[in-house]
Amino acid sequence: MGNKPMHKVLVVDDEEPILELLKYNLEKNGYEVKTALDGAKAVDIAKRFIPDLVLLDIMMPKMDGVETCRQLRDLPELQKMFVVFLTARSEEYSEVAAFDIGADDYITKPIKPRALMSRISALFRRDSKKTSPSNIITIGDLTIDRTSYTISVKGKEINLPKKEFELLYFLAQNPNKVFSREDLLQNIWGTDVYVLARTVDVHIRKVREKIGEDYITTVKGVGYKFTQ
Repeated sequence: MGNKPMHKVLVVDDEEPILELLKYNLEKNGYEVKTALDGAKAVDIAKRFIPDLVLLDIMMPKMDGVETCRQLRDLPELQKMFVVFLTARSEEYSEVAAFDIGADDYITKPIKPRALMSRISALFRRDSKKTSPSNIITIGDLTIDRTSYTISVKGKEINLPKKEFELLYFLAQNPNKVFSREDLLQNIWGTDVYVLARTVDVHIRKVREKIGEDYITTVKGVGYKFTQ
């Protein structure tokens, strides 16, 4: 009692009983919680609340979860935030779309509160273990600052979604070392989340579009490396 909440969580779902269930379980586990019944309201709340994690339904009226996630990821102050999709849809293309837009996890309904709390704890635990001798990496015209989750190319600041940033930072920490897709999945997404291998390719392509083609090299039949 009297302890500050561990982390702030925003729950977004168009079904009030689900919001109430998740809010109750999250608060019982020490989280500070806000809720929203639609994506537009979620974006508005997130700008003021600055959540550490968003639990986001995909199938919602007005604005679906994928578009909501896209708008949240565009906000510079939310670059460190986790996004976990909650959905009744289990088709592979829905899962691919979720991870492509920057999701950290994808959980199908019906929701089991204890399992969900475990997945959330695993995300925060893995994030707390990510340490580095230096939070700033400068190579050529590229500067990567893990403290602010920003990068700059030739002095121009660029904001990357969380997973794109972590992928670039990890590769840049290990220049000229080749990593397979499986290596990158394990180091960036972790073993607690099942992610398709093509998700790595999509994230690499998006990073290249923003920083240029010179930094990340494809090693055919093996994987990727950061070229110094």
